[in-house]
This record gives sequence, C-alpha cells and structure tokens, in this order.
Amino acid sequence: MKLAKYKACICEGSAEAAIIDILVDNGLLVFTREEMLEESVIRCRSAKNFEERYLRKSFNNQISIIRILDSRREDFRLSKAYAHKVDVINVITAPEIEMLIIHSEGKYDAFKRSGKKPSDFCKTDLRMHDVKSYDFVKDYFSNQQVLINAIKEYRRTANVPKGEYSLSDLLK
Repeated sequence: MKLAKYKACICEGSAEAAIIDILVDNGLLVFTREEMLEESVIRCRSAKNFEERYLRKSFNNQISIIRILDSRREDFRLSKAYAHKVDVINVITAPEIEMLIIHSEGKYDAFKRSGKKPSDFCKTDLRMHDVKSYDFVKDYFSNQQVLINAIKEYRRTANVPKGEYSLSDLLK
C-alpha cells in the first residue's frame, strides 16, 4: 500500500473512529496524525460532501483517502476534476468492526455458532450494550496491545479477498 503525503482517514462509525484514534495516537499506524487532513478522523460517507468540504480548498497535492468501512459495496466516486489527485483505499472490516471485540474476548467460535450479527452477539451474549459507542470502544481497547492482538486474530480468521485491505495492513 503506497500512500500519498496527505491522508484523509474516513471512518464509517464511532467504533471505527475510536480504533483509528487509539492506533494513531500510539504510533502504531503507517501514518501519523500530522499527515491526516485536519489531524483527525473524518466522519463523512459521501464523496460529494467530502469533495465540497476538503478538496475545493485549492488542494494541489496528492491525497490518499483511507476509508474504514464494513461494506464492500459502498461507492465513493469523486468527480473527474479530482480523480488524478486522489487514490481511494478501502479498508474493510466485514462483517462488522465488533469482530475485534469478539476476538479479544476469545468468543469467535461461540459467535460462529450463534448465527447472530457481531453487534447483536456483543450486546446479547457479551452484555456489551454500548459496543458501537466511541467511549466504550476507546475504553475497551485502552491497552493497545489488546487491540493489536484482536486485529491480527481478525486477519487470521477473516476471509479477506485478494487485493482487499484490512486494519492489519495499516499497522506499522
């Protein structure tokens, strides 16, 4: 994965944003907060809105847009004016970011048997009702080594298609 000098890190939800914040603040990613647009995670799912908010500011440099999302089908098409300046890298957390908590809890086999969505499994079986909240995730993974281990275990068990990126690809 080759990244431009400037990075826009776009996260789908609060849990994803918390995970990126933990990783970047602990120097565990292949980029730093200083290289990120506005030095923060961006919560913007629409290419049109992103373009209007961030690219229309006579942005002359190349930029890598790193999208952290759980869907492989979500389009992010920029207008032709920016296509040559921007490369979009999708980092897929399918089926859901909550898989990291399931792996961290050592409950992957129980999850597979349950037939539930990861977030539902976390809420009902693990009794973690705030599993999608920024503060819960930030607190849960306050020990970054626990997060790193969960990311590596997710990569080991996930069926990541060739050419697709997962969170482990962003780690140093």
